[in-house]
Formats: sequence, C-alpha cells, structure tokens
Amino acid sequence: MKKFINFLRNKFALPTFFADLQLRVIALTVLGIAIAASVIALIIEPIFGLIFLVAIILLVGVIFYGFEVLSKNTNQYVSDLSYRIKRGEQEALIQMPIGIMLFDTDYEIQWVNPTLQKYLGDRSVLGRKIKDVDPDLATLIEQHQEDDVSRIVDWDQYKFEITLQAKVGALYLLDVTHSAKIEQRFIDQQIVIGQIFIDNYDEITQTMDDQGVSNLSNYLTNRLSNWASRYEMFLKRVDEDHFFVLAYAQSLAKAEKNKFQILDRIREDTSAQNFPITLSVGFAYGSDDLADLAVTSQNNLDLALGRGGDQVVVRAKGQQARFYGGKTNPMEKRTRVRARMISQALQGLFTQVQDIYVMGHNHPDMDAIGSSLGIRRIAQMNNVKCHIVLDQSSIHSDVQRLVAEIKRYPDLIQCIVTPEQALASATAKSMLIMVDHSKPSISISPELYHKLEQRVVIIDHHRRGEEFPENPMLTYIEPYASSTCELITEIFEYQPTDAEPLNKIEATAMLAGISVDTQSFSQRTGTRTFDAASYLRSVGADNSMVQRLLKENADDFIQRNHLIDGMEMVKPRIALAVGEEGQAYDPVIAAQAADTILRLAGIDASFVISRRVDNVIAISARSLGDFNVQIIMEKMGGGGHLSNAATQLKDTTIEEAKQQLITILDQQDQTEQNQQS
Repeated sequence: MKKFINFLRNKFALPTFFADLQLRVIALTVLGIAIAASVIALIIEPIFGLIFLVAIILLVGVIFYGFEVLSKNTNQYVSDLSYRIKRGEQEALIQMPIGIMLFDTDYEIQWVNPTLQKYLGDRSVLGRKIKDVDPDLATLIEQHQEDDVSRIVDWDQYKFEITLQAKVGALYLLDVTHSAKIEQRFIDQQIVIGQIFIDNYDEITQTMDDQGVSNLSNYLTNRLSNWASRYEMFLKRVDEDHFFVLAYAQSLAKAEKNKFQILDRIREDTSAQNFPITLSVGFAYGSDDLADLAVTSQNNLDLALGRGGDQVVVRAKGQQARFYGGKTNPMEKRTRVRARMISQALQGLFTQVQDIYVMGHNHPDMDAIGSSLGIRRIAQMNNVKCHIVLDQSSIHSDVQRLVAEIKRYPDLIQCIVTPEQALASATAKSMLIMVDHSKPSISISPELYHKLEQRVVIIDHHRRGEEFPENPMLTYIEPYASSTCELITEIFEYQPTDAEPLNKIEATAMLAGISVDTQSFSQRTGTRTFDAASYLRSVGADNSMVQRLLKENADDFIQRNHLIDGMEMVKPRIALAVGEEGQAYDPVIAAQAADTILRLAGIDASFVISRRVDNVIAISARSLGDFNVQIIMEKMGGGGHLSNAATQLKDTTIEEAKQQLITILDQQDQTEQNQQS
C-alpha cells in the first residue's frame, strides 16, 4: 500500500515551483477565480461557458507547463553555477598566491597547494609531520596557534602574514616580503636630527696655547667626521663646541648597535694627553616636521647635559628616551657666573609673584630641608613671602630634631605648612620651587605641583631623568655639585647686602645637608663644596649642632646593622642586602646601610632592598664611581647619580624586586661583555 501511495506521489507530484508558498497561493487564487468565472459563464450562456472553460483549462495547462520548464531551467542554472563556484574554489586553492596547508591533530600534513609547495622545494610532504619537513615552520605554528589575528612572521628569508586555524588544521601564508621591504625602507629612511656638544671645551682650552687649541679642534673634527662618514651621516660644525648631524634612521640604528663607542674613544684618547674631553649628544627622529625634530633633538641634548654629560640620548616622538654612555662622573663645569645668573633670574621671578612655595621630595632628607630653608631666606631677602611645604608625619629622626630646633624661631616655624594647607592657599600668583629633585611624582605634594605647574622653578644636583616638568620657568641642575644646599649657598653671594643674612639654624641645616650628601665630605666633593661650607660656617653654622642633628637612634642603628647582616655578593664586587618582607624600614636607614656596605673592602657597588612604612619597596644603590648605579635604577623606574641612586616599586614583593634587580645586573654584564668582544 505504501509503495502504491509513493508511486502516485511520484507520478502525480506537484510541479516544483509549488514548493514556494507565495507561488502556490497565487496559482491557487488564479485557479479559483477561473473556475468561478467558468461556472458563472455556464449559468449565463452554456456554449460560451463551455468554450471559456476549455480555454481556461488550456491556459492553466500552458501556465503549469511554462512554470515547470522555468523551474527545471532554474535548477539547472543553479546546479551549473554551484559546479562552477566549487570548481573555482578548487582552482583558487591551487592557483591563488597564498600558501595553504591542511594538517591533522598530530600535525601530519594532509595537503598543501602548489604555492606553499614552491617554498618547501622538492621535499615530499604528504603524510609527514611538519617538524620533520621544516622545523622552523613547525615552530611558527606552535608559537601562533593561539593567535586570533594574523601576524607578520619571518620564515626562510621571507616575510609572511600567517593565519592559523588550529581547530580545523588549516594554515594560510601570504607572502608580504615585497611590501615589508617597502615599509622597512620607509622606516630606515626617516630623517634623524642630532646635536653634539663638547661638554668641557671651554674649560680645557682656556689653559692651552693657540697651537694646542688648534690641534684639539682638528682632532675632534677629524674624529667625529670619520665617525659620521662611517655611518653615512652628515656632520657640520656650527660652533667651537657644537656639531649638527643629519642622518637616516638606519644609520642611527647602526650607531646605536655600536653603543656610540665614539664617546669612549674620544675620552680615552684625550685623557691620555691630560685633557679629557667628553661629549653630550641628542638624537631625535619619528616626525615629518623638521622643526619639531630640531626642538626634540635640542631637548634630548639638554637631557644629556642635565644628567651630567658624557652620554647620548636617543628618542623618537612619543617614545621613551634611550641612554648610552654616562660612565664617568660629571666634570665641574659650573662657574660663579652661572650662580650669579641664576641669582639674578630668581630675583626677577620674585617680582612677578605674590608668594612662593618650596618643597623637596617625599620623605625629605637634610639636604631637601636645608635647601628649603635657604630658599625661604632668599625670598625674604627679596621681600617675598615663602612657605616651606613639609609633611611632618613622614620625616626621619634627624629632620625631626631639626624641626624641634626650628620651633625656637617663631617667624621660621610659622612658614612651615602641610601639603593640604599649601594646596588650599596657593593662588594663580603663587610660584613653586622644587629643591633636591626634579621628578614631580616624588614630590611631597604632586597635587601642589599640578596646581602650579605653569610657574615652577627647579634647583637640583641629581642627574636629570626622563620625567621632568614640561615648561619650568627656571632650571638650575648641576650634577657635579655635592648637594642642593651647596648650589643655594652660592646664590647668597649675589643677594641684596642690606637684607638680613642667614641665621644660625638655617646655616646649620644647610651645612648638615652638605654633610649628609657628601658622607661627611668624603664623597662627591670639590673645591666649591668646601667654599660653600666655609661660607656657612662664617655666618654661624654650628658644627656641634650638625653632629647632634645627625646622631643616629639606637633603634635605627640596630635596624641598619640587621640589614647589613643579610648582605650577600650577587656579582663580583657587588653586594646586596635585603630586608624581611614583613618588616618596614625607614628609607634613610636603608640608604645608610648601602653607604656602610660600600665602605667594606672588595665592594664597588651596594644595593639595599627594603619595604617602607607606606608599603612601597625601596631600593638604595651606591657605588664608588666605576659602576654606574644610576643606569640600573633608571631601568627600574628610578634615577639619581652615577654613584648614588634609588627607586621605589609599587605592587610587588621584596623577592620579586630582588629577582628583577639581579636580572638587570645580568643583562648589564652581558652588554659589557658584548662591547668588549
């Protein structure tokens, strides 16, 4: 019975176009209207009704036949089109310029198209594991199997855009070698502007005769010209101590790879002749605006000079600066003229403001407090009100003792304000002076800096870092100086003589600041340091009070020795001391521990890692000068001097900070070994 029903269905099946619901409704509607019209015609006139009925039957038959033919032709067209599309897909897989590989879950090759086979050569690939056919290709697949987007990779001297569908076992490789070469050529031929400055040319040549100056000038010109020619750079001497450089980015990259050893060569050659010459260099690239590049290169040169000279600063627009060199202590280049110019500039700025706020870095030391007191006195000499910003809840014992002494001077203690008071009272006519630091992020009140960032003066003796106020009104940074107190002491010589001079507590605080930063005049001291100390003694600085202020508490002494007890040698002649994870140390104690370790025989550099009260990991670094601890600390987000630097790390542990430091020391060793080889 079922077979009979199926036979009837197949024999008398509806035309295929009736599968479409809309066509079915239209056909049935037309058929219904035709039948109704025929019935009406038969009732009115049977003969015409019969003729009309026959005509309708014939018309319906013709329509049904036409639709059936149309349906069959359409199906045939779709079938042919599907075949052509499928054939086109197959031809595309074979002929298209994209390498295609299909592989199974065991990474055995199931099929490759001729394009990919061309890169594999005559090797038989089907049924073999990818790593057996080409280990490099297998490595690429392993590295990019989790990628959701296409990547540019290198394979067999070509560059490909790789797309991997690991779940279905399909690999697509588009050869982009040609476009990559064009892109690389564009990058390589970006314009670079550089400026070279001879740090101490005036100081060296002022004691030479004309012949010596001429010989030195010729030597420098020849050396730098040969170096520029080697790297296909254009070099032009624009002044006795200033050169202009124009180059392509690829030339700069080659010089960077060589670590700018021209600095070492010139320094070594001239040192052998007893007139050591150092260079400061600033390079800028990454912009189509030549004027912008020129300004950036000058800023980079200023940064190199602010960090003490004898180094190269390279920076592309929008990127972080890269530093090379900086292996020697900065040479004394500042003069009395410079101090007089700064003094006069300060006096000019004082006339433009209503009041002044001066602040040091957070957790201020004696140098920061002494400098603040010195600036307050200079402001008073010029009849300008000055406020010292100080958070007394986060100061070390020596500063606490100094504040206790200051309380004996009512006019002085009332000038000390909290960061909150300063932030509330500062106005559009106020000026901020940052002393003993130039990084806004480590100021006692970064909020006050941001409020007054258009009216900022910086006086500091640390090497300038990459983080720096954008448009300071005045900058006085001298890395050679022992301390900021030394710089400010020199300014007093050019202040109004009829004004009230430094009092005893101010002079003592500034002398204590110099004493702390020089380790009691044993490190980083020059003739100017002793001149400044002599001046402070002449206006009433009390040596015995300095000793009392700098006395160490018994608890601090025990903590410092406890840190030293855990010392270990992480590298030859490099010592590291680490505090316990749960123990908080005052940053001054950690710094003192680093100084103490450095005084031990056989140690050229010391590092101390400890957790501060505010839960920040602090690292203090010291060296005798042969090892640049500033570079190490900068790589960890800090800064300082070649021989005295530090950093602070948030959201980390002491052990993680230790491992990060050791990794950077290992990288530094590897870099130095590569340079020597």
